[in-house]
Amino acid sequence: MVKKKEKKEVNINKNEAKTYAFLATFLSIIGFIIAILTKKEDKYVMFYAKQSLVIFIAYIIARAIMIIPFLGWIVAPILYLAVTVLWIFSWINALSGEEKTLWLISDFANKFSL
Repeated sequence: MVKKKEKKEVNINKNEAKTYAFLATFLSIIGFIIAILTKKEDKYVMFYAKQSLVIFIAYIIARAIMIIPFLGWIVAPILYLAVTVLWIFSWINALSGEEKTLWLISDFANKFSL
């Protein structure tokens, strides 16, 4: 019986980690802050929280590029689309239970040491 409880606790913690990882990615910067404040010691949650931070920064960069006349009006919508697609993939990956990398985003996220 004790072994079953231990396995159940591990599954609960894994499900809890997946939930926090999903919230970190779905809520973007707010989710990142929640993850930092509540699950900083959880490697899985922080993996996706850092990706969420990078996606938020990419969105801010796309927003700043939009200010540039003509070039920004062309490039910014493409960047918005790319960031949105990566954001949605981060939700799916966070719910998978595995640390899956996102193209370009994970490279920058791994450089953060929190």
